[in-house]
Amino acid sequence: MNTGLVWFQNNLRSKDNLPLSQAFKEHEQVIAIYFFDPRQFKVTEFGFRKTGKFRAKFLLETIAELKENLAELNIPLFIYHDTPERKLPKFLQENNISSIYLQKEWTSEEQNLLENVKKEIPENIQFNSYYDQFLFHPEDIPYPSYHEVPKVFTEFRKKCEAKVVIRNCTPAPEALKQKNFDLKNETKIPGLKELGFEDFTQDERTAFPFKGGEDQAQKRIQQYFWETKKLAEYKKTRNGLIGKSYSSKLSAWLANGSISAKQVYWEVKNFEKEITKNEDTYWLIFELIWRDYFKFISLKHGDKIFKIGGILEKNLEWNISKKALEQWISGETKEPFVNANMKEIAATGFMSNRGRQNVGSYWAKELKQDWRVGAAYFESLLIDYDVHSNWGNWMYNSGVGNDPRDRKFNIKRQAERYDPDQKFQELWLKD
Repeated sequence: MNTGLVWFQNNLRSKDNLPLSQAFKEHEQVIAIYFFDPRQFKVTEFGFRKTGKFRAKFLLETIAELKENLAELNIPLFIYHDTPERKLPKFLQENNISSIYLQKEWTSEEQNLLENVKKEIPENIQFNSYYDQFLFHPEDIPYPSYHEVPKVFTEFRKKCEAKVVIRNCTPAPEALKQKNFDLKNETKIPGLKELGFEDFTQDERTAFPFKGGEDQAQKRIQQYFWETKKLAEYKKTRNGLIGKSYSSKLSAWLANGSISAKQVYWEVKNFEKEITKNEDTYWLIFELIWRDYFKFISLKHGDKIFKIGGILEKNLEWNISKKALEQWISGETKEPFVNANMKEIAATGFMSNRGRQNVGSYWAKELKQDWRVGAAYFESLLIDYDVHSNWGNWMYNSGVGNDPRDRKFNIKRQAERYDPDQKFQELWLKD
């Protein structure tokens, strides 16, 4: 009997998961696999660990929930702290696997990984990959192809809003009738120490006091949408700086695919039907469209999003100062608002959207330091790191991306506007 293998990467959920549903349709037996690839925890060329302790912990919690949710469908999740190239060839052979199902990724690391795996396994193994991380599916956008996606977000948003019908969520599969034969699964989720980190306790000041996992994402939606009804004032409060309630905080679960953009979209639509429909509820969808846009930009431009000239291929002069970097990271610049935000990310792995824009603008536009260093630092620390949004936003704030106005933030004015009583700065700068 042929077995289908679902290879989980950034789609760590059991519901609204197209690769998983397709595997169920086409096989009587389905098993799943996840790799804690050691390369994801190594130090990059910019001097930071690719995945730091905050996201690592969130990921471990996510995989624990995924394992439980798949077990309810009678699917074992095999977990390896190793590279896929080393483990997959033997695994496929031992388990008589003919087809692999996965979410389609297009950035260079993911592409190279897939190519390396394919070199090590028989050619008759079929790979089935699906775009499953978008709100606007690439086949549905009103352009001949993603290569035609416009340079300016507003044009993209208006055209897509007018022309694209959001697809329904993929129905969750019913549990397999039988447990997966006599499969012995002795693999275990590694601990933080095995990934190279000391255990740590959460800073009580954090604006993101949440755990990883699909069920946790649904709990947050329940709380933010239905219990507190904070969604009804999202646009008014989203530039807040303190506490868990000023924004939806769904970005971390969206980033690793514990929840999908479509799931969030349709839940907003339910809220609009049942409770209220206003500019605030729309604004959460607006933010989902921004997330999509950065994915399309990386699809269109490939590795340019990681190059110093960005997608505009601008030849700007950038400085490289170790001292400036140390002061920026430790929150010892001449701008208290920047310092408070940098201390927050260092202590919690989270920073508000308003904070990110200000510290990014300060690093790239005031200090004129290599913006990619800032992007790599965020990649290491942020719990909600998403390759497309992170590098897309950093390009945007650094003048080499999609900002048609190439604006620079007036940090003092921003602090006066968004932290008028200096409560945020006091929270992070007091001794």
